[in-house]
Amino acid sequence: MDALHELTAARLRDLLRSGELTPTEVADHFLARIERANPELGAFVSVTPGAARERAARLERDGVQGRAPLWGLPGGDKDLWMRAGVPAGLGSRAFAGDDAVVPPVSDEIVEVLDAAGVVSLGRTTAPELGFPAYTEPLAGPVARNPWDLGLGAGGSSGGAAVAVAAGLLPCAPGSDGGGSVRIPAAACGVVGLKPSRGLVPAGSGQESLGGLVVNGPLARTTEDTALLLEGMLTWTPDGRVAHPLTLRAPSARAGDYLAAARRGEVAGSGGEDVRGRFRVAATTDSAWDDFYAITTSDAARAALDAGVRELAGLGHEVEELALQPDPAYGPAFRTLWMAGASAVPLDDPGRLDRLEPLTRWLIARGRQVPARELAEALRALTGFERRLVAQVSRFDAVVTPALAMTPRPLGWFDPEDPERNFEQQCQYTPWTSMLNVAGLPAITVPTRPTDDGLPMGIQLIGRPGGEATLLALAAQLEDRLHWADRHPPVW
Repeated sequence: MDALHELTAARLRDLLRSGELTPTEVADHFLARIERANPELGAFVSVTPGAARERAARLERDGVQGRAPLWGLPGGDKDLWMRAGVPAGLGSRAFAGDDAVVPPVSDEIVEVLDAAGVVSLGRTTAPELGFPAYTEPLAGPVARNPWDLGLGAGGSSGGAAVAVAAGLLPCAPGSDGGGSVRIPAAACGVVGLKPSRGLVPAGSGQESLGGLVVNGPLARTTEDTALLLEGMLTWTPDGRVAHPLTLRAPSARAGDYLAAARRGEVAGSGGEDVRGRFRVAATTDSAWDDFYAITTSDAARAALDAGVRELAGLGHEVEELALQPDPAYGPAFRTLWMAGASAVPLDDPGRLDRLEPLTRWLIARGRQVPARELAEALRALTGFERRLVAQVSRFDAVVTPALAMTPRPLGWFDPEDPERNFEQQCQYTPWTSMLNVAGLPAITVPTRPTDDGLPMGIQLIGRPGGEATLLALAAQLEDRLHWADRHPPVW
């Protein structure tokens, strides 16, 4: 048998279910890898080996292999999530040491993953309060890109992406409010899926201002991405997604996403036919084009061209798309992002002073936003959502570059000038936040590495509830590009 970290999550799951592996054996293997590699990678801000081994042993005693979809698989809690009794630093010096949050109860996403059978090995690194698109918190650790330790991992699910890319976890959950699953996945050469608003009940987007933040999976393969997505859902006894809120993505049944990822096809409207050829559009237009100077680098263009070439070679109809410009998007999104930051529960001046300049600026500006300005921003973004959904829905998928530049060097984002820092983030990743605003599903996959071997890829955007189509397209591309066979030097 290959080393356990070389196996896919789906293969590990099968070996656990068959009894050929135990949760303890798997946890011990990945804990050993974390102990060896995490000091230089910074994927985990804290590791909980004792709790992980207790959890693994409890799963073995309970013996629920047939009922829990992720039974015995190792995972990690993003450092923005609460687990009862475990200190959370939220990537910030304001919550370091004795000021860490020690929650009495766990967040819903943590409870859902526990119910799915995941064994948490610790807390994956996140930037301060999850706001930046890079994971270099002053509170530490810095998440380093396993393809080049001098480069950043993206953010805010940077630790999760590093853990998956470097084989410290087979797959990992993250959260995405402006690209925070897709950006680090693209920077680290793995797959990252942002679900439709409303699909994942534990992180549906409806709890956040503007409906931006949803939870989603990161993995090395398309099938593993689908496996973790299904584990993050809550199922009714008849195999449908249980939704506690009235707004939801179109219905799916247990196994739909895994089937799409395995076959590269999705069920027809009657459920009896399948189709694997799609109408796809390609664009480099972004919602930030009218606000900042956005440039598609040669590496980003090459990655997009490689993806389009493979899609056409697979028999898909591919055409160019020019997105409608919307000058209102930039100012409205900034207002919404700052207003969201205003709700951070920090009022003590001493602790506020410990925040990084970007976070302090966002909170201060957000607390100055008048209610009318916020209402106008929300109205403008709702209009943007309707127009973008209409444009995207003409196609089965729309493809863009995943990132506008190669993974950025550590320290590249201005640490002292928040205005410049925010602009740099939008220039690095101009195609992600607009999909949080629109609530659309999107997946980033690797395509063509640079001449230096750095990962670059594309983003596939789907119709509302179009996750199965995105997974099918990603699976077809994976069959041709074999990205899971490429491993970083830190492996």
